[in-house]
This record gives sequence, C-alpha cells and structure tokens, in this order.
Amino acid sequence: MSREVMLASIRSALGRSEGAPVADPPPVRLRIPTFNLEERIQQFHDALVALNAHVYHANDAASATAYVAALLENRSGIASNAPLLSELGIAQLPGVLHGVTDLDQLRAESAVRAVGITSASYALADTGSLVMLSSVEEARLVSLLPPIHLAVVPVSKLLTGLDELFTFIPRPKELSSSMVLITGPSRTADIEQILVRGVHGPGELHVVLLADH
Repeated sequence: MSREVMLASIRSALGRSEGAPVADPPPVRLRIPTFNLEERIQQFHDALVALNAHVYHANDAASATAYVAALLENRSGIASNAPLLSELGIAQLPGVLHGVTDLDQLRAESAVRAVGITSASYALADTGSLVMLSSVEEARLVSLLPPIHLAVVPVSKLLTGLDELFTFIPRPKELSSSMVLITGPSRTADIEQILVRGVHGPGELHVVLLADH
C-alpha cells in the first residue's frame, strides 16, 4: 500500500478530506476525587508499602530529623538544596554534604554517597508517587544516583493524584526542564520476568511524611 493510499484511508476513517484543517482538541477534563487529609495519607502510605518503600509519619521537625539521622548512621549522605532540609536541620547532620551547585561535583559526590536526601514538589496519594521538578534547589542527581533515596515531604504537598497535580501545574515545562514522577524503588524485569531492584536508580526508598503545624 502506498503512502498516499494509506493516508487517504486514515482520512476517510476520520471523516476528513485532504487539506481540511485539523479540529481543535476537546477540552481537558480533570476529575479530582474528594478525599480528606486522613484518607489521602492512608492511600499514600498503603501505595508506598505495596511498592516495598518505607514510610515514616513525623509529627514534628524533631522526629523527622531523628529518623533521617538514624538512617544515616554509618552512612554518607548528600542533601539537595531544598530550603526545607536546612530548616529542619537535616542538611547539617554529620556526614551529609550540602550546598553543592557545581554539576560535575554534584555528579561525582552523588555517585559515591549512600543516601540522597531531597524534598519533593508534590506527592500523589493514589499511586504513592513523588513529583520532582528539577531545579537548582532540587537537582535530579541527588534522587537518582545514590542507592538509597530519602524524601521529606510535608503533608500540605500531598495531592490526590495526577488530575489534581495538573490543576496546580498545567504546564510543567514552564517551571522546569524536567518533571520526574518517582513511584517506589527503582525496579526492572528481564524477558524471564525476574524483578530486580536498583538497576536504573535507588533500590531503596524512604519517605518521611511531615505533619503541618
């Protein structure tokens, strides 16, 4: 079948004629479920646990920092430049490198540190996903290179799902060069369906969900 015949067949099936303008796309339809905060927290927790991630519910800054410090025991860490990590004192914990802005240094340090510590732009309750908008404050390397990723997320950033996310940021490309959704530890499977974790990113994920006060 020639290219012209194939395209004519497609146009006919769509009810179009050659040279006719393409119709405007239908309006975006966002469906945001109604869940209270407690339901969203439970959804988020259950989704992450099902993905073999670790979730810690911190009632205050002190408990959040204590959890991070315990995870860092005998391990080195690198923290993103997210203001929240400095406010909580996590960026200043022993063994944590913080404030790196040079890309080459950031890549080299992230590759040898055991724990990458970040915050997140948002979190999605229905899938247990972290929404990471790449920026000077939140470089992608910190969440992707170390074998363990720890994210500290305020509950105020917890959304129901993608539809609600796109009401906050309908055009992500205007805010960042990259928006990454992290859903559980990195995992992949070969043709024999053998699941392996940590091949394309951190094999262990910890999320500290910090209560707002």
